[in-house]
Amino acid sequence: MIKTYEDFKKEILRMSGIDLNSYKERQMKRRIDALIKKNNYNDYEPYVMALKTNKELYNEFINYLTINVSEFFRNPPQWEVLEKEVIPYLLKRSSSLKIWSAACSTGDEPYSLAMLLTKFFPLSKIRILGTDIDRQVLEKARMGLYNKKSIEGVPKEFLSKYFEKTGESYKISDELKRCIDFRQHNLLKDPYPHQCDLIICRNVLIYFTEEAKDEIYKKFNKSLKTGGVLFVGSTEQIILSHKYALTPIKTFFYKKEADL
Repeated sequence: MIKTYEDFKKEILRMSGIDLNSYKERQMKRRIDALIKKNNYNDYEPYVMALKTNKELYNEFINYLTINVSEFFRNPPQWEVLEKEVIPYLLKRSSSLKIWSAACSTGDEPYSLAMLLTKFFPLSKIRILGTDIDRQVLEKARMGLYNKKSIEGVPKEFLSKYFEKTGESYKISDELKRCIDFRQHNLLKDPYPHQCDLIICRNVLIYFTEEAKDEIYKKFNKSLKTGGVLFVGSTEQIILSHKYALTPIKTFFYKKEADL
């Protein structure tokens, strides 16, 4: 019987592998209760039964749960710091860069990064891992089709070079798509890649509990090379970053000093 939100969380963990205990409870419960009501269910149990048999409803739930908000070159001043300071710093240490865009949603961020990296490398040398927990958004990312609002922040030089207008949408070029390897990944339970020069994880950790964030920052430390950089979102400055052997080098950018 699924009577309470606690029962609901246990069932969702069994079904999807997503541990709702790692998300801020009031915020997430409010979102889920609103979604259940929107779909005309009056309790957790009938909604869960429906999730088990209705693939469309299940996909909508996972998509809603993972809070996908993304756009190209979001927060432009931070991308300028990345271009002018962070990437040149990393290139002094290594001639090729291993880059992970975590919780990448519909792909706007890894595609933005690939375009930026063309200022330093030919496309054939650019490889970025883009991951997200949500299969649906990863399919959108692989498709590379975006509306006009999504691409508002793309510099004109990149827009003309890497996008093709098709009807009311804009399609990413195949040559840019080949730079990104999109894979499903759960930040809370899946193994992290090793020896990364740069990890970008922006505007997702705000939804996690402090305990979950603590675990994720420790895993990011292990995932980075010593001297590698973690780039976080505008609302996610890391309090007590030294606890994770991370030193702020610019606002929203942290350098790994040592293994934990």
